[in-house]
Amino acid sequence: MGTKTIFVRMKIWHLLAITTIAFWGTSFVSTKVLLNHGFSAVQIFTLRFAVTYLILLAASHTKFRTENWKHELILFICGITGCTLYFWTENTALSLSPSSNVALIVCTNPLLIMILGGLIYKSERISKRQVLGCLITFVGMVLVVLNGKFILQLSPAGDLLACCAGLMWAAYSLIVKQLNGKYNTLFITRRMFFYGTLTSIPALFLEAGGSASKALNIPWQNFAEPVVTFNFLCLTAFSSLFGYLIWNKVLKQLGTVLASTYGYALPMVTMITAVIALDERITPFAIAGAVAIIAGMILAQYKK
Repeated sequence: MGTKTIFVRMKIWHLLAITTIAFWGTSFVSTKVLLNHGFSAVQIFTLRFAVTYLILLAASHTKFRTENWKHELILFICGITGCTLYFWTENTALSLSPSSNVALIVCTNPLLIMILGGLIYKSERISKRQVLGCLITFVGMVLVVLNGKFILQLSPAGDLLACCAGLMWAAYSLIVKQLNGKYNTLFITRRMFFYGTLTSIPALFLEAGGSASKALNIPWQNFAEPVVTFNFLCLTAFSSLFGYLIWNKVLKQLGTVLASTYGYALPMVTMITAVIALDERITPFAIAGAVAIIAGMILAQYKK
């Protein structure tokens, strides 16, 4: 394979990484729409996991077992960390702490991945230039999240849960790396969502205080509203189905640490989406932050 062909393929994977972040950035707005229409946080991610799994099962149903119990355990851990625990801790944190606190803490997971990835995997160690790019991007992310409001209110319980959410995503990103090359991305993603759906069911009952009637009291009738159906389809098709499928492949092609750097752009995408869909305001601080995010990512990803 020629150098030019390899370069073109790498550009494609960077483009797919940006596309995935765009999907995930808009998911915050879609989730907010569903919350405003009577769905609980746990109901939302349980339904999207279940529907995503069924779609993946319909697309791929020839292989159901891994080579050994260790690989199956890894997939279970990926499902519970990258799906259930991540969304549960993040959404609960949003109900206890200001959204700016949660966004700042959760979006530091690329730094966690960079530190842990460099310690665990030699292949994931990055250069000083790339570290500088990550730090510039982090500063930009802070400016975007705060959007000119430099006041943070401490909420120990909510902030601790936000930290847990960041750790869950970092754990998933580094653990799933062990299966790269052993199974195809479709199989890994399908099994991950199977375990994500399975472990979300107890979360439903815990949220309902153990009451089966409350846990199953999902406002199905609200799907008759086009805005609800549209945003749920966006969460399922783009954020869950294509998002995780593409991201698992991107992690394999670009490396966990460098691919995760794109996560800093999540607040920027959410900000743009909120301006369009929710009529929110952008300050000069947020614009400066967006510029820093782009510059930092270019510095971190650029190779001579």
